Amino acid sequence: MRLWGRTDSNPERIEYAEAWERKIQFNTPVETVRALSKRPHTPPMVTVAIRSDGSVESITFVTSSGVAEIDDAIRRIIEAQRPYPRFPPLMARDVDVIEIRRSWYFSDAVRLQ
Repeated sequence: MRLWGRTDSNPERIEYAEAWERKIQFNTPVETVRALSKRPHTPPMVTVAIRSDGSVESITFVTSSGVAEIDDAIRRIIEAQRPYPRFPPLMARDVDVIEIRRSWYFSDAVRLQ
């Protein structure tokens, strides 16, 4: 299942993706965000595939930031916050892996869009 925006016919999937985003946004250290925001870069677009048990299957850069250190930091941010919540039972019945694609922006906080 792919979620590349905030629209989907299943509100449970949207809620899961939004909870994932909040976890990233609220748990990334401010010092990390400030350091990354100072580096000139292109906002990267990243697809994260999460398995039904909350483990990360893959991290794919659709668009790189153009700065290896920033791309590596994004991988570390994603990995550091695992495991992610297990899928709710009804969602797990229909979906084995969910791919969440978002653009990453660094300023005073991480913003995923």
